Amino acid sequence: MTTTNIPIGRADRRSPRARTRALLLLLPAYALLIGVFAYPVLESVWRSFSDPELGIENYRWALSNENNLEVIARTFGNALLAMLICLVLAYPYAYLMTIVGRRARIALVVISLIPFWTSLMIRTFAWIVLLQDSGVVNALLQLLGFGPLQLIRTNTGVLIGLSQVLMPFMVLPLYAVMSGIDHRLVTAARSLGARPSIAFLRVFLPLSIPGVAAGSLLVFIQALGFYVTPALLGSPSDSMLAQAIYAQVSGLLQWGRGGALGVILLVCTLLVLGIIGLVSRFGSRRGMSVKVF
Repeated sequence: MTTTNIPIGRADRRSPRARTRALLLLLPAYALLIGVFAYPVLESVWRSFSDPELGIENYRWALSNENNLEVIARTFGNALLAMLICLVLAYPYAYLMTIVGRRARIALVVISLIPFWTSLMIRTFAWIVLLQDSGVVNALLQLLGFGPLQLIRTNTGVLIGLSQVLMPFMVLPLYAVMSGIDHRLVTAARSLGARPSIAFLRVFLPLSIPGVAAGSLLVFIQALGFYVTPALLGSPSDSMLAQAIYAQVSGLLQWGRGGALGVILLVCTLLVLGIIGLVSRFGSRRGMSVKVF
């Protein structure tokens, strides 16, 4: 007679009673997600088709209006530019965090976390003071012979504000990945005859791609929905999609048109996520081991 030893923990987890208990424990989280996220999204989708009358007129207006198309293009363009600016500035900063001593590393981490401890409104108002026509930045540019320049109420000011606000979301994923890379691999490549730049590009950079992908995704997705920074640093002619949605819903009481713009933004964001997911899967099949999700 043979007996099979089954761990008690596994037997419990597989039993219907254990599954029911786990489901009951998850019910508050599901209720919160449905009430806070799913219901408002579904309500916006329904209004985009039913307000003021049932049909797709709101989507025809959204996709046929030249001003709306410019706003959508500007939103995705600013999100892409902000992502690139953050990547260019955050990559060397995160790399520096991995090669300095412990005290300097702590100082750099604290500096990168300071924006999380400051209100978004305060940071944006600080940029208004710095970028205004008689502000500190224009005074420095005049000393260098480049000014004065109109930095506020322009798309340039919006990009500066977006990049500063979103910089930590690029620095932290990069540092999390770079801190796990063994620098002895770069040393080994140099000992085999590779120049320092070639060793960095061929060894360290490919290993840091998961951090680049994660940080770029975080910055890009968040930049698509920004409202406060573009509203305060830009002008009405430089508005982004979140401002257009607010203007339709709050200013004109056009809930259907605002919902249509919101659904378009949501669908475009999901398409971007889907494309990135397909690229990451293709890369993992080709042996690149790039994981975003």
